[in-house]
Amino acid sequence: MTAPWLHIVGIGEDGMEGLAPATRAVVEAAEVIIGGDRHHQLSPDLNAERLAWPSPFDALIDTLNDLKGRRVVVLATGDPLWFSVGARIGRAIDPAQIVYHPQISAFQLTAARMGWSLADVETLTVHGRPVHQMVAFIQPEQRLIILTTGAETPAQIAAFLTERGFGGSPMTVLANMGGEKETRFDGTAAGWSHEVPAFNTLAVHCLAASDAALLPRVPGLADDLFQSDGTMTKREVRAVTLAKLMPMRGALLWDIGAGSGSVAIEWMRAARYARAIGIEPRADRRAMAAENALALGAPKLELIEGEVPAALEGLAAPDAIFIGGGLSEEVFDIAWAHLRPLGRLVANAVTLESEALLMALYARHGGELVKLSVDRAEPVGRLTGWRPAMTVTQWSLIKR
Repeated sequence: MTAPWLHIVGIGEDGMEGLAPATRAVVEAAEVIIGGDRHHQLSPDLNAERLAWPSPFDALIDTLNDLKGRRVVVLATGDPLWFSVGARIGRAIDPAQIVYHPQISAFQLTAARMGWSLADVETLTVHGRPVHQMVAFIQPEQRLIILTTGAETPAQIAAFLTERGFGGSPMTVLANMGGEKETRFDGTAAGWSHEVPAFNTLAVHCLAASDAALLPRVPGLADDLFQSDGTMTKREVRAVTLAKLMPMRGALLWDIGAGSGSVAIEWMRAARYARAIGIEPRADRRAMAAENALALGAPKLELIEGEVPAALEGLAAPDAIFIGGGLSEEVFDIAWAHLRPLGRLVANAVTLESEALLMALYARHGGELVKLSVDRAEPVGRLTGWRPAMTVTQWSLIKR
């Protein structure tokens, strides 16, 4: 095994002075240093060849591979493995060839400035990512530390909070932490008007008003939170469906017949980095699903136009599959063939024809077959009575 040739170094606002002696020696001995403008400014007076982040950023891996055999340092901010470039590099280059040198992260510095226990805080990043994805973490009394995209991000997040009844939430923006120019801006979401530096970290203590929208990450959001033409998986059935699909960190769901996207969106909200592909032939429903995904904090929902089973070919192998529309034996066979080991498949049916198909599939493949009936109390004249929703037959199984 050859010795590591690539060093990924976290650097803070205190620059070279803030590095441990051994790490500083590594940077000073480098032949090539790669980083952003800010990183290069924090490490002056070195003799190494300087390279900027390539564009597109994915070209960084090719650049690094071309430099193999030389003493290479990549400069990152704070901890290179915490929402930073180190993880991306480590997935593409043998970790045995890399040495990581972490610095105190922006999350740690912010928690220290706020006096918050980092173990009790949600740490998020919207840096270079859709800002809407933080919406799923707006909960009463939740504390958030967020790496932002730029100077405009805190105001965007303040708007999200205010729109959902969390306008009284205290917000603090910290910039240039650990350096001579460290600055702090305090306010509330509803009254946020500060102009802040582009490179900043945001701390939020979510405080709910009495009329705040409660959007737990546990599946079963209210139906009226979704734009829909009525053909959606309703709240109670959706909660049972997600329980059988078992959302897990980073797992991929195929939502076949996505409609308004309610199942796929709740899947993505329920587990960190969970992904979903919604297959929906109707453009109007895909548009509704996209709007719902933004509003509910799942902006990375991927929506595919097409008819099944043809639209399934070429998609990444899923960890779970929900068939809410387009059910046929052919669709099941293709979906089942693509499902990864230990994958979960759930199919819901409301028509007699679809129910008969589920019963036949259950007879051949096993699994669990249940009927779900929901009655809701509704006015009957001046009184109240039970009004039944359509009964749903649900088949679920795990691929062993």
